[in-house]
Amino acid sequence: MSVVYTVTLNPALDYEVLVDGFRAGGLNRTSREHMHFGGKGVNVSTVLHSLGVDTTALGFVAGFTGRALEDGLKAGGIPTDFVRLEEGLTRVNVKIRSGGGGETEINSQGPAIPPAALKALLQKLDCLGEGDVLVLAGSLPAGLPGNAYQTILNRVEGQGVLTVVDAAQELLKGVLPCHPFLIKPNSAELGELFGKGPLTEEREILSCARSLQAQGARNILVSLAGEGSLLLDVTGGVRRLGVPRGTVRHTVGAGDSMVAGFLAGWLETQDYAAAHLMGAAAGSATAFSDGLAGGEEIRSLLTAF
Repeated sequence: MSVVYTVTLNPALDYEVLVDGFRAGGLNRTSREHMHFGGKGVNVSTVLHSLGVDTTALGFVAGFTGRALEDGLKAGGIPTDFVRLEEGLTRVNVKIRSGGGGETEINSQGPAIPPAALKALLQKLDCLGEGDVLVLAGSLPAGLPGNAYQTILNRVEGQGVLTVVDAAQELLKGVLPCHPFLIKPNSAELGELFGKGPLTEEREILSCARSLQAQGARNILVSLAGEGSLLLDVTGGVRRLGVPRGTVRHTVGAGDSMVAGFLAGWLETQDYAAAHLMGAAAGSATAFSDGLAGGEEIRSLLTAF
């Protein structure tokens, strides 16, 4: 049975608070607060688990915050195999929501990653085999070289592993020669790759996606926020989905949920249309929720497109 391994090089504890009438520089009291386990790859594993897909979360953790993240994921039924760092702390990100709908984010840097830790992570990847999936998501923490993603993908080359990359700018461009199975830029990230602003016209989106495919990516899934998503698959097929009716409550993690849904749909059906539909449903379900959507919420939206 296939296992989806996610790599989050700089995971976090995300501390979200609701503060009515937030005032910078003054005393504020929360009316609601929630701590969840974050980082793009961690989000992917969380949603995959809710959809019944076997997954293991990999990456780096440090200090008591790292132990809290590991323990929390395991308590939720998500297997982990993190490399534990000797120094530093897994970061804590603070997200302050005000009653008026605004949001302020304070993201920590996280620990530096020594070369020995990267070597230990690469060794863990040697157990991946035919039909497994490896997801690389997010930015690089301090201490890692700019080609770290290429190094990771080269490690599993020839093992029959499907690789997925959700990253931006040069980090994404650098992995294209490794022929990832799937990349998932959003419209702004896609535009940045070609020196443009966020793309809005389907013709331009498709042109840029085809350019990335020519450079090595096999399937390109572009998330378009309120306009839905577009999939250019390895056969040249183009699929466009809008968004179902619903109230957007929380967009953090929607893109990660889309990646998880796409993989769940693909592993279940080996069909690009079904994978795209499950990805779109997962992204929308999270956007309509206060946190990452569960499997039941996601599947309930499959008929809403």
